[in-house]
Amino acid sequence: MGGSGNDGIAGGRLTYASAGVDIEAAEESTRLMKRAVAATHNARVMTGLSNFGCMFAGGGFRDPVLVSSTDGVGTKLMIAAAMDKHDTVGQDLVAMCVDDVICQGAPPMFFLDYIAVGKLYPEKVAAIVGGIARGCELAGCALIGGETAELPGMYGPDDYDLAGFAVGMVERERLIDGTGVQAGDVLLGLASSGLHTNGVSLARKALLDVAGLALDKHIGEFGRTLGEELLEPTRIYSQSLAAAFEQAPMPHAVAHITGGGLWRNINRILPDGLGAEIDTASFPCPPVFKLINEVVDAAEMLRTFNMGVGMALSVAPGDMQAVAGVLAQRGETVYEIGRVSQGDGVVFI
Repeated sequence: MGGSGNDGIAGGRLTYASAGVDIEAAEESTRLMKRAVAATHNARVMTGLSNFGCMFAGGGFRDPVLVSSTDGVGTKLMIAAAMDKHDTVGQDLVAMCVDDVICQGAPPMFFLDYIAVGKLYPEKVAAIVGGIARGCELAGCALIGGETAELPGMYGPDDYDLAGFAVGMVERERLIDGTGVQAGDVLLGLASSGLHTNGVSLARKALLDVAGLALDKHIGEFGRTLGEELLEPTRIYSQSLAAAFEQAPMPHAVAHITGGGLWRNINRILPDGLGAEIDTASFPCPPVFKLINEVVDAAEMLRTFNMGVGMALSVAPGDMQAVAGVLAQRGETVYEIGRVSQGDGVVFI
């Protein structure tokens, strides 16, 4: 090989750097994220950042069932990019996966991430992974591996996308599959932290395009800027719910209120022939949804956003106090939002 030429071409031949992929930046990213990742590890983690495959020791189960979920963050990343703030969307990524897994009764054990970037900026990737690690700590699971891919030409230099994958485990006899849901069950709702990551495209359209607000506009009701409010990270419920499963009677079903809002996600846990009545006055509507509601129809709001309830549980009436008590002790704000009823579908009253 000859000496280096112009524009990343060595000896007249192309290099990976000339194609837009910076191996040294990737190594620096790994160095910067190492401490945050290691902080999530426990005695069951058998892997390091240099392993090709990620290893996690099982054991302690008689008849285990693996429960998994994969998801992304969606257009909330566009707000993070516009704000140049990247340390919270990682928690959103973890939340979307682990809070799906816990709905089946399985505490999440480990998490893997995938980060695709147009150009690899080590500090930005480290901020993203720091948020992912924070989410894993809140969920009580280990961040055991992942992939960062630099994809010039597919993404712009400042663009990136995130995906994640969580795995939990539960004894077969303790699976929550919704078969126990019956008319008369109480529906408990756990307060959300705000928008979470669902319906962001509609929120952006309503607030930025139609209402003409700017992300850096300070909103009195929020006590901060609009962009900061929209970037509030998704609340992670998995450890609170896992404690309730251990210390109180098991719920009949659990619904993660994500895309499709209360209407779609509570419908998902209702067996044929059963419906639900939701009292929208039983829980406060966060200010961000009131602002969006100024330009979005109320029915559309209920079909899109969590409206202040991030998780819903169907529990037997006699178990309600015990379940709600444990969740409250774990720091959750719990509302009695409705009942399961005879009929079909969710009705808002």
